[in-house]
Amino acid sequence: MRLSLRQLEIFTAISDHGTTTAAGEAIALSQSAISGALVELEGLLGGKLFDRIGKRLLINDTGRSLLPQARALLDGARGIETQFGIGLRGQAVTLPIRLKLGASTTIGNYLLPDLIAGFCADASAPEVDVRIGNTREVASAVTRLEVDLGLIEGPCHERDLVVRPWIEDELVIVCAALHPLARGASGARVSITSLREASWLLREAGSGTREAVEQALLPHLHQLRSTMDFGGTEAIKQAAAAGLGLTCLSRYAVQDLVALGRLVVLKTTLRKLTRRFYLIHHRQKHFSVGMEAFVQHCRFDG
Repeated sequence: MRLSLRQLEIFTAISDHGTTTAAGEAIALSQSAISGALVELEGLLGGKLFDRIGKRLLINDTGRSLLPQARALLDGARGIETQFGIGLRGQAVTLPIRLKLGASTTIGNYLLPDLIAGFCADASAPEVDVRIGNTREVASAVTRLEVDLGLIEGPCHERDLVVRPWIEDELVIVCAALHPLARGASGARVSITSLREASWLLREAGSGTREAVEQALLPHLHQLRSTMDFGGTEAIKQAAAAGLGLTCLSRYAVQDLVALGRLVVLKTTLRKLTRRFYLIHHRQKHFSVGMEAFVQHCRFDG
């Protein structure tokens, strides 16, 4: 076999770090060794994997098509090494294991810290790295095998991913305590007409929360008069607390400001709004013992 795991490791390191120098530092090889291995790999494959822009190496279409397969092969090899305790020179060693998670914003900020704390209470649990982004960004990272497992709050239709339903989340409509709709008649429910006429604060396109809110509200309100879009839940919460409009967010996300009295959960004539959270992983992903343990922990403790 002419293609080696070392070549693939070098290729992914360059993809992750952008230069041969940085890639060499990451995997303890000289810059010349990294460059030579890349030239050899590109010659073997019959095409360039990166575009050279100054000192930077930017992965091109050919490289992007190779990257998921390369990561899958390397992940499988590391799994074998971990399972059998194989060191670089063949000696048995105790290897540090790290689980890489991607989480969409609501889950990453409000559910995952407690979830990881419970998981890591077991001394045998692997260390955990977390990447937080919107649902689209997390799904892309899982597709590229940059993370082992994704926890997302919106539907995912990537054909290379396995999507597992996880827990149910309640979406609530909130506003500032001094907002006119919050100061209505005591006990009265806010009508669909009032919601339709209100100004709304929404997450950015690509957010699972944005998609879930639109799916839940648009059939009833037909349109949402969005005055501002925000790239994060915390910014939306603060804007709503400042009286800039209504928003619809996970109850997990707003419970702190509701407890402080800065936000009020509106009672409306709509039915209870819920959505499903999901666990996602690549179809080619090898499940390590640690990854399987975390999935089981999510099921029972999520």
